[in-house]
Amino acid sequence: MSKVEENDKPKESLNFIEQIIVEHNENGRFGGQVHTRFPPEPNGYLHIGHAKAICVNFGIAEKFGGKTNLRFDDTNPATESTEYVESIKKDVRWLGFDWEEREYYASDYFQTLYEYAVTLIQKGLAYVDFTSAEEMDRQKRAEETNEYRNRSIEENLAEFEKMKAGEYEEGICVLRAKIDMSHPNRLMRDPIIYRVKNMAHHRTGDAWNIYPMYDMAHGQSDSIEGITHSLCSLEFLPHRELYEWLTKSLGIHEPQQLEFSRLNLNYTITSKRKLKQLVEEGHVNGWDDPRMPTLSGMRRRGYPPMAIRNFIEKVGVSKREQSIDLSLLEFCVREELNKVATRALCVLDPLKVVIENLPDGHCEDMQVVDNPELEDSPMHSMPFTKEIYIERGDFMIDPPKKFFRLGPGRCVRLKGAYIIECTGYETDAEGQVTEVRCRFIENSKSGEDTSGVKAKGTLHWVSIEHAVPVEVRQYDRLFATEAPGKATDNFLDDINPKSLEIIETAYAEPFLKEAKQGEAFQFMRIGYFTLDAESPAEKPCFNQTSALRDNWGKKKEKGGGQQKKKGGQQKNQKKQN
Repeated sequence: MSKVEENDKPKESLNFIEQIIVEHNENGRFGGQVHTRFPPEPNGYLHIGHAKAICVNFGIAEKFGGKTNLRFDDTNPATESTEYVESIKKDVRWLGFDWEEREYYASDYFQTLYEYAVTLIQKGLAYVDFTSAEEMDRQKRAEETNEYRNRSIEENLAEFEKMKAGEYEEGICVLRAKIDMSHPNRLMRDPIIYRVKNMAHHRTGDAWNIYPMYDMAHGQSDSIEGITHSLCSLEFLPHRELYEWLTKSLGIHEPQQLEFSRLNLNYTITSKRKLKQLVEEGHVNGWDDPRMPTLSGMRRRGYPPMAIRNFIEKVGVSKREQSIDLSLLEFCVREELNKVATRALCVLDPLKVVIENLPDGHCEDMQVVDNPELEDSPMHSMPFTKEIYIERGDFMIDPPKKFFRLGPGRCVRLKGAYIIECTGYETDAEGQVTEVRCRFIENSKSGEDTSGVKAKGTLHWVSIEHAVPVEVRQYDRLFATEAPGKATDNFLDDINPKSLEIIETAYAEPFLKEAKQGEAFQFMRIGYFTLDAESPAEKPCFNQTSALRDNWGKKKEKGGGQQKKKGGQQKNQKKQN
């Protein structure tokens, strides 16, 4: 989109950040430029909360004709790795954003940041402190100073050089900004700006023994890159004073920090520490487990990136913290998938049906539209034969009045094929139905029906002879409560035991054997699915992206708990840990 002008879009239609940018453009601050950055820490995989930060930073810059940097805040070698860097870049690209040549790292500026620290010492605005962490915290709470605060500039420069040279072990001393130990904002009570870490960095190796803290690296990196608007979530609001104090004290370019509410979703956790715990303790199958709120997990589950962007757009940008219902994200996913998913037939819990008035060896191609939402949608062929599978739950021996599926003497339509009428059935010694006998109604073919027979229900089905065995993984919400851990202080207590159910052998129509990564399918009457990233060639494995409608709300109304499915291959369900 071209640069937003006041006459093009009224201020009242802009969010509060956009209104501030318009004001800056009007008064000439930053020369009318908009330059943002997305600054992830490469210490884990991105999650849905990061998606909001990505969309806000890239989206607002794009709206105003500006640009966005991707800058990795890699100042803690203890938790960071190249694996996380590459996963972050993949996720940002997947969402549809491009930083072009503007890929930076805080580690690019280690020398400059060190020189900034020296400048602060030389100005009498920083000092090396040997106080223990516990005592330092007590002094902050008591608003007390200590003996190290009044050391000379020369002593502090010498001690900082010793820190840099690796002469001190981690935890012995730190460099603190010298601000105000009685400041109402505790972050301003002489915050730590450098600490010792005697370990290699994933980019700079063993070059450094000291590393800047977040506040020392973040604002100064923004300044070095010429960032105009430093957009971050509300938990960084207390940091703004320190952000501005540092840039002013150093006499360098001063970006404007602006804070917006973070994305809080119910039934979801976005703490990197807790997500890492889920992975390391085996509660999920890796960072990209489709139940995880990570972007890699959502991609593997089949979430379209545009659905996530639409969701972020609907949530909006504000200063007020709020909890968003996960159902809104799921709605956006279904809304997008409905437009692009190819319709397919797949039977999860098969029951054999023999159509008695078809000859042995009969095979007739039925045409099924790929996507009825698309004008001039292509079609694909599906073989119709004497023996087919239907869902076990679609037949009852003694059905209730409002059961509009198959039962003795009842008629149903087979999707894309004929109307059939049940003429009998067989059971085993336990009384379980093993086979249903039917006859097809002549002249009742879909699109050509002149039979006059009315069928109230339509069933999905597959030809037994041509069906492709597939594995199907049905996913539900990872947590069973809106606020995981709130009731017991242990979020693991609220894991949904039925968040994953595996059907080892379902039967799909033939063309699904050629399914490709990234394609979306609607298994009719079941849900939306995609081929798993690690699907074996010999037996395709499909992940359920979403049900066809919001079933979770119905479960809550009934008192919670996922209804257990019975019979057939569902007995072979197992946890994927």
